[in-house]
Amino acid sequence: MIGKLMGWDDTIVALATPQGIGAIGVIRLSGNKAIGTINEMFKSRDLTQQPGHTLHVGLLHDGTDVLDQVVVSLYRAPASYTGEDVVEVSTHGSPFIQEKIINAITTRGVRLAKAGEFTQRAFLNGKLDLTQAEAVADLIASNTDASQRTALNNVRGGFSVVLRDLRDKLLSFSALIELELDFSQEDVEFADRSQLYDLITYAQGLTTQLISSFHLGNVIKNGVQVAIIGHPNAGKSTLLNTLLNENRAIVSHIPGTTRDTIEEVLNIDGILFRLIDTAGIRAHTEDQIESVGIERSLEKMKKADLVIYLFDVNEIEAADLLRFLAESEANGKRVLLAGNKVDLVEHDEIALKFSGINVLFLSAQKHIGIDVLKQRLVDLVIGGEVNTENTIVSNARHFEALRLMNTSLAEIEKGLQDQVSGDLLSLDIRRCLYYLGEITGEVTNEDQLDYIFSKFCIGK
Repeated sequence: MIGKLMGWDDTIVALATPQGIGAIGVIRLSGNKAIGTINEMFKSRDLTQQPGHTLHVGLLHDGTDVLDQVVVSLYRAPASYTGEDVVEVSTHGSPFIQEKIINAITTRGVRLAKAGEFTQRAFLNGKLDLTQAEAVADLIASNTDASQRTALNNVRGGFSVVLRDLRDKLLSFSALIELELDFSQEDVEFADRSQLYDLITYAQGLTTQLISSFHLGNVIKNGVQVAIIGHPNAGKSTLLNTLLNENRAIVSHIPGTTRDTIEEVLNIDGILFRLIDTAGIRAHTEDQIESVGIERSLEKMKKADLVIYLFDVNEIEAADLLRFLAESEANGKRVLLAGNKVDLVEHDEIALKFSGINVLFLSAQKHIGIDVLKQRLVDLVIGGEVNTENTIVSNARHFEALRLMNTSLAEIEKGLQDQVSGDLLSLDIRRCLYYLGEITGEVTNEDQLDYIFSKFCIGK
């Protein structure tokens, strides 16, 4: 096993359930001493003689001290999550009891696990590749249907299968080209250049598709920051309350009521929108606190992925909208123009007033146009229906490796067109395989692994 080659021949333990009081807590061990250690504390039967994937109920002791009545789950190597002997002890959910049990285990030569160490061992022992291992962390952190389905697809190997097939084909061509180098004096070709060219074309299309999916993957994983911007009394806080269906922000007829930004999360069709209600923006104010609030509003607008510019249809002119829209587009901001308080004016009047401008009309107070606003937000962010059955890249590390891989594929394509020698072509393919291996974990180092798995929770 790779873990043993790296010096990981010890046994680890950690609480696998969240801290705090609950019905049960699960304490997980992995390593060659896992079964023997618990067997020493479990007097009901000899666990060393029991088969894997079995459950055993009994009392857990520390010497003469009875710690708890527990359920012990046995998983024997290699048929376990980590590929090693794994024991899970289900105890009552008292933090005091859990701490006593873990302390008793560590006095028997078992050390506390680092963050993500169980999954890291699963990777090192070949139970998961690196994309699957990282998807485990994404699955734990998922908080919408879309993020859960995307992560689950990758845990099940959706991303890995696509990359593994491509890697095998590139390796095959690389081996044939390198074989040609051994017969360079005989001027023979074992690798069909036309087939290699077709493969590179296919690989470029695949990597381009995966790179393009990163925007959607990032949205699914991290959500979208949406700043609600507008003049005082445009109805920004009312809109926030209406979208959330609760009175989160203070609403009054007095301009400048909102002095600081208020942030809340809204789930629309599986996408998290991090809504930011901002202080009303106006050119002049003598209120120092309001001035600070306006500065913060402008700062939030700069950082937001999307801006809802909310305005009172009775108080603004079309020229002002066009000016704001032009400034926003010049700064690379996506803006949704939302005209509020349409319940106070005739429809034909506002349609004529803002003719030719893409404005969504609504009434935050009367809940008019709110469903249309939600759908428009989703459309602006993802541009269509989320199909989580497709492979979606949500990891920045994968995105960067794919980008470098695409550059290498272009170099291979150019080499084929220029009919470069086999040794140069082989170098380009090897470089492409290197970036591909960085994603799946065939190419890695211990520092990189420590960084990746340090972001996991302890016990997983």
